[in-house]
Amino acid sequence: MLEGKAVLRETDMPEQMQSHVMELAYQALDLHEVSDCQSIAHYIKQKFDEAYGPAWHCVVGKDFGSCITHLSGSFIFFRVEMMEFLIFKDGRDFCESKEEAIGVLQQFQKSDT
Repeated sequence: MLEGKAVLRETDMPEQMQSHVMELAYQALDLHEVSDCQSIAHYIKQKFDEAYGPAWHCVVGKDFGSCITHLSGSFIFFRVEMMEFLIFKDGRDFCESKEEAIGVLQQFQKSDT
């Protein structure tokens, strides 16, 4: 477990969500080995999907780059000691995205005939 204080690097997320995700990060670090970044990220993503709906993404590690597009109000980047956490939401609700994808596919199939 890492015991350092979370240091906020950048965010546009409401303060209540910031506090929630940082608490989840500490919980994940308690539950998993610090070296198991995938399990830590999965835990945070799963809890955020449950609390705030689907389409959350979580990246955890010591050294990574990123270039993302996110929904306004859903981005946070912070670190706890040497571990960095990037959490953001992308896209619309899964059901809407699925329906939209089916509509695009149907339009494509009609134009192909």
